[in-house]
Amino acid sequence: MESLYLTGRFSLPELIGKLYFGVSDWSATSCISIVMGLLTMVGLWKMLEKSGLKGWWALIPVARDYQLARCAGRESEGRVLAVFSFLNTMLNVFGVALFYGLMRRGMPEETAVLLESVFAFTLMLPTFIYTIRVYSGLIEVYGVRKRWMWLWILPYVECLPPLIWGFNKKYQPAWKVEDIKAELARLATQGSATVMDEGLTVNLRERSATEFFQKKVLLRDIHMSIPQGHMVLLLGGSGAGKTTYLNAINGYEKAKAEVMLNGNNMYTQYKKMQYEVGFVPQSEMMRGKDTVLNTLLDAAKLRLPKDVSAKQRRERVDEVMDIFGLKPVQNNLVEKLSGGQKKRLSISMEFISNPSLFILDEPDSGLDGVMARELFVQLRKIADAGKIVIVITHTPDRVIDLFDDVIVLAKDSARTGRLAWYGSIEDARKFFGREKMEQIVKSVNRKEEGGDGLADEFVMKYAQAQKLGGAA
Repeated sequence: MESLYLTGRFSLPELIGKLYFGVSDWSATSCISIVMGLLTMVGLWKMLEKSGLKGWWALIPVARDYQLARCAGRESEGRVLAVFSFLNTMLNVFGVALFYGLMRRGMPEETAVLLESVFAFTLMLPTFIYTIRVYSGLIEVYGVRKRWMWLWILPYVECLPPLIWGFNKKYQPAWKVEDIKAELARLATQGSATVMDEGLTVNLRERSATEFFQKKVLLRDIHMSIPQGHMVLLLGGSGAGKTTYLNAINGYEKAKAEVMLNGNNMYTQYKKMQYEVGFVPQSEMMRGKDTVLNTLLDAAKLRLPKDVSAKQRRERVDEVMDIFGLKPVQNNLVEKLSGGQKKRLSISMEFISNPSLFILDEPDSGLDGVMARELFVQLRKIADAGKIVIVITHTPDRVIDLFDDVIVLAKDSARTGRLAWYGSIEDARKFFGREKMEQIVKSVNRKEEGGDGLADEFVMKYAQAQKLGGAA
């Protein structure tokens, strides 16, 4: 270690030891750690092969953590774990040299050691948490008892689980990583929805992105037709793809899809259709020092076609203020408004263009029950005027009587957002066997998220019902 402290450089054995095993000397203790590390890699090689992956991933630090998470069905946790593993590896390999460099520049040794310790602990805690999550997933996939966790985390015996699970034919994973692709094919495609002359028709085949140098399918096979005058609730657990779905509908994030609104294609005729869609995000984007009136006038300039006169814009602003009860506070500064008034103003800004499709992402966040109810009653009136209103809310049961239909998105076993239901509220209750909407969300959420883990079951059930001519 003297060469490391004095020069801030590694010899090749030190670098290999640090990178792979976290040691840089060849004492008896370090040799034991190296042997345990080698045995662990051999076991992980066999485990990865059992899960349908290349075994040599076990030889690559950081990457093996991510691949192991894929085997555990915890890919999202694996991404986070890989990041922290990389940071830990860098600190382990170069930390001493870095802090020795700080000491050479005048930092007291005690301060440098303390700083290194703080860095190490800050990285160690989340690494440990996500490692436990991955190991928990492996325990579920291999169908063994939870007490195996102790062997994974205790020093000098952590090589036993991968060796035993990897070489003993008795221990087999419940599924292979490559089986996820087969599972996606098995989850029956629901055909396509018939395009309506009036209303919204969505035929979304796929919405994907590239993450960690590989394709990640975010949404797949979502087909539906929503008539005019319907107010629709959009449900789904965290990560199910609700916001991604809405962005695909309004053309903000294009997918492999055909989205038709009143006979017009949202993607190919986007410039023409941009005034037909109103989207209210969760965050409010308003200047606090402007008055309500000026805020809406500015919105009118942006949202209304260029050939609309100033007089017509003012008339539309007055009309919208009457609809949302903002006329009495039109000269008030935005920063002086109550929470409910700010929400109504935010909605009014998008409603200026009198859109045919109105999308709202948690418009009731931060509002009490009474104010939220008043807001949704107003949205119901908008739908009754012949508009389509789609709403995300995390407290649906307090206003569920105001909705016509519900969309339920769920993550399948491949962590892809799928359509688990679209239809009336009452039929949804029968389909899921749950009375409350929040119970429906719980049923399709993963078990580690506090749910029942029934997403695949309901996605398949809905797809089969659609093939038979209707969900039941």
